[in-house]
Amino acid sequence: MVTSTTTRLGQRLLTLLLLLAMVALAACSSSDSDAAGDDTGSADSAETADDAADDTADDAADESADEGADSDEAAGASGDAVELTYFTFSAAPDHLEDLDRIIAGFEEENPGVTIEVQTAAYDDYFTQLQTRVAGGSAPDTFELNYENFVTYAEAGTLMDLDATVGDAVDPSVFYPRAYEVFAHDGVQYGLPATFSNVVLFYNADLFDAAGMDYPTADWTWEDERAAAEALTDADAGVWGTFQPVSFFEYFKVLAQNGGEFFTADGSDVAFDSPEGVEAAEWLLSKVGTIMPTEADMGGQDDAAMFKSGQLAMWHNGIWQFAAMADADFTWDVVVEPGNTTDASHFFANAVVASTDTEHPDEAAAWLQYIASSDTAVQTRLESDWELPAVADESLFEPWLEVTPPANRAAVFESLDAVVVPPVIAQQAQLQDAVDAALEQARLGQIDAQAAVDQAAADIRGLLGS
Repeated sequence: MVTSTTTRLGQRLLTLLLLLAMVALAACSSSDSDAAGDDTGSADSAETADDAADDTADDAADESADEGADSDEAAGASGDAVELTYFTFSAAPDHLEDLDRIIAGFEEENPGVTIEVQTAAYDDYFTQLQTRVAGGSAPDTFELNYENFVTYAEAGTLMDLDATVGDAVDPSVFYPRAYEVFAHDGVQYGLPATFSNVVLFYNADLFDAAGMDYPTADWTWEDERAAAEALTDADAGVWGTFQPVSFFEYFKVLAQNGGEFFTADGSDVAFDSPEGVEAAEWLLSKVGTIMPTEADMGGQDDAAMFKSGQLAMWHNGIWQFAAMADADFTWDVVVEPGNTTDASHFFANAVVASTDTEHPDEAAAWLQYIASSDTAVQTRLESDWELPAVADESLFEPWLEVTPPANRAAVFESLDAVVVPPVIAQQAQLQDAVDAALEQARLGQIDAQAAVDQAAADIRGLLGS
């Protein structure tokens, strides 16, 4: 994409100052590790003098040709060719053909508008995006996960979808919770493109061999512990359960235990409470008793252990369905157990537009299409490219019939009690603070109370409270 000479310098300078004050954004450790691709390069950061001259001449000619036209008329609608850049981490390498199918549908419905796809691997994506936005070469449209959304919204880099394009966005087609999380301070900055959540996987063959009933949606933590203890056979290398000791599990079990991460106004932490300490103890108590230690895992990851029949239960995301489809045992899923209440981890990715895009109407139309069109919905479901965040559950009927797992309905049952990660502009530091404290406790260097107190103190420092 060539940088326009008419880009608002003042806004870019403000964006640069805000983004440079933030550290590199955190990667979601529980996200689909396959949702990454090769870097195809970023846009040029500056025009040559010849390009600038050519653009100036072209702009003058266009203005003369379009004299008298409505100033708000979209370029595509007036007959001018419009190219929008779209920067994504989730399409490559496995879903580029699926994205091409969605783009083809959009371009057919919007003659004169074309989409240029740019990709980067997940681990590199946010570093590249931050550099491009700060340097004034932001893509017209791009993808954000929920954990990093607030940083960009607060920096003033995202287009206000309500104010800019009005009726071009239809909120009614989206799953309400997914739509709501991409508003900030009452302004809608993004549209939910996909969602996924975490469920409890279980090895039905292991339960059958032990003569035990399968997990149900009514299970509590204690039900899980009792079953895990009965199914653990460390000598045989079989463990009752696996749940990572990490930020992304901690905030969820905190909610399952009736606790809150922040105070209602977000000005202070609230997890340094009896509920917060008990939540940490719940995660830590599994390690080495009903859940393998790193030494017990022998270099394997938890996915490999579940697929090889070494885990009776496994807390993980629905993105694992495809990877486990060819396991040589019967497995299924159920809503995760809660303690005092139910709470399921809800991930979502949004599509957003840059404030610097010169084609806001076309950008908004593209966001709506890739997030909710029939073509996008069908393509994602057929290719198992996460789930579209649309409200009409009847659209998911073909997906629900695919096995394994047989109980795909648990995915939607989980939506009755979802919890999203706590987020602040300094998201990387927040997650690191919790992870570091829990890791010290996992290694036996401190206890759960000290871990919670340490993380709380570190995050208060970030909040300035």
